[in-house]
Amino acid sequence: MTTQQAAAAAGGTVTGRRTPAPASRRRLAARLRDRKVAGWLFLLPLILVNLFIVLIPSVFSVWYSFTDWTGISGRAGFVGLDNYRNLLGDPEFVQGLVHNILWTLFFLTVPMAMGLFGAYALSRIRRFRLLLRTLYFIPYVVASVVNASIWRSILDPQTGLGNLLGINPLGDPRLALWSVEFVNNWAWWGFLVVVFLAAMQGVDPTLYEAATVDGAGAVRQFFSVTLPAIRPTFAFLGLMTIIWSFLAFDYVYILTKGGPAGATDLLSTVLYRDAFSNLQAGYASAMGVVMALISGVVVAAYLVIRKVRKWET
Repeated sequence: MTTQQAAAAAGGTVTGRRTPAPASRRRLAARLRDRKVAGWLFLLPLILVNLFIVLIPSVFSVWYSFTDWTGISGRAGFVGLDNYRNLLGDPEFVQGLVHNILWTLFFLTVPMAMGLFGAYALSRIRRFRLLLRTLYFIPYVVASVVNASIWRSILDPQTGLGNLLGINPLGDPRLALWSVEFVNNWAWWGFLVVVFLAAMQGVDPTLYEAATVDGAGAVRQFFSVTLPAIRPTFAFLGLMTIIWSFLAFDYVYILTKGGPAGATDLLSTVLYRDAFSNLQAGYASAMGVVMALISGVVVAAYLVIRKVRKWET
């Protein structure tokens, strides 16, 4: 066999070049080079994860909310809207909803005010800003089970502050919810400080210079310059605070498990108890659907307000 014949049999040419790739392969390569296609390929793993971990379980939760499934047996009898009707007359659900509303109002006011004040104070200083920002942020990155366990020891009525003050912060129904909110806020407000500070650092310095020329002091600058400039960030954190408040679970469960006598029960703890202790997974699914609907209404309201106000992202 000659050299030319050997090259031809191997799919090459006499000059040593490869034969042109088929048209289908060239089209595939061109599509892969397209930025949109490449972007979707990078997103594909995340889409699949969300499909199997979020979307499919959510669809099953909606279905189970119309059944009497126990969470253990494979049988799930269809009961229609009975679970949703029973929620309206369930005192534990109503109590949890009321506590969730109180919890949300607390975290929309106290931590937000503390976060704004802390961030504005840090924005006015130059020395030790990074150190203070790190110290504020540390409680947020520490695992909630560690934070809650430490504060449970601090508030202990026998050996902690409870004994010193003569009270039982986590055992008194009048103080328990406020005590859990205090502990959660201790870990939460530092995160708000960091986010608000990042937003404030993006405000145009010339606005402060103009306000200073006009005779505005620090307080006036805060309300007339800073707050309007960070309004989108403020609104977004308000939205996320509402959503996270209805998902709050860890600090309540670790500190009090919803007690004493349901004084700290939230919808999440009632749902957990119904699903895993009372074996009423179908009923708990209905409760979860209601919580999702509440979050959906909040998100929809935020999007409408953002569109009407023409807030920038």
